[in-house]
Amino acid sequence: MPNHLSSGEPHNSQQQSQSTATIIANSTNSNIAASYLAAATAAKADAVVTQDNSAPPLNLAAQYDLTVVVPVYNEQESLPSLFSALQQYAQKSSMRVCFLCVNDGSADRSLELIEQQVAHHEHFYYISLERRTGLTGALKAGFHCATTPWVGYIDADLQTFPEDFELLWQKHEEGDLICGIRAKRHDSWSKKIQSRLANKIRNAITHDGFSDNNCPLKIMRTSLAQSLPLFSGMHRFLPALTLLQEKKVVAIAVRHQERKHGTSKFNFFNRAFAGAYDLLAFVWMRRRYIAPVVTANNLGIKESRRID
Repeated sequence: MPNHLSSGEPHNSQQQSQSTATIIANSTNSNIAASYLAAATAAKADAVVTQDNSAPPLNLAAQYDLTVVVPVYNEQESLPSLFSALQQYAQKSSMRVCFLCVNDGSADRSLELIEQQVAHHEHFYYISLERRTGLTGALKAGFHCATTPWVGYIDADLQTFPEDFELLWQKHEEGDLICGIRAKRHDSWSKKIQSRLANKIRNAITHDGFSDNNCPLKIMRTSLAQSLPLFSGMHRFLPALTLLQEKKVVAIAVRHQERKHGTSKFNFFNRAFAGAYDLLAFVWMRRRYIAPVVTANNLGIKESRRID
């Protein structure tokens, strides 16, 4: 396995998220907690990673700055165009970048196409999960397999442009999480309305101040990515989770285009109902989030260190 992968299983920064727990009655919290944790446990990305040793790992000595995680679920129609775009970007990128495809239990030829790509092109690596874990699960698996200083992600549908990682990278010294915001969305009017409404509701609760949390183009410090409490659906709250740890979030406008191949894995139901459920779960988790601060010790730990 490559030495940069472990062998283990937009606007100014916003203020830290404020408590909005009063919107949920205490009697409801326990029910939300129990049902959410049951679902989250089942969907956690501690999934078994299967390996294919038929092709030797490439570019073992490479030292990368950024690992771009690419979650893949039944994207056989999109993958050829995606791989071509990623290859072209890797050749002209200002940073040393590699791509980690995470096959999230695909039932089509996605895994076969991924294996062909990594066998013949450098800078491409992959892991395949035992079963489908969802977008958050695939991201979590990818983040925890990376050892580069920074990680990022892009959707396999190629509705965002790999070249726009350059825009994010220009800001990487200014924050811990750098988020893309789709300046002009090329989606159906119904999807735009759903997304706009969902973002308004989410922002009213989380107070993270971001208008496009679900833009699939982000980079963050690997240490941050691996410390975030990522349960099912928490990919919707990366800025809020980052602010919860008192880290800095920066956002910048990026381009967007229509989906050219395949179909979206999200629909009205999982945008509206699942999103609302995840929002309640986030509020529950935020109320119980513990971040002790070390003020004195004889262990050599930096004083006033916050433990997230």
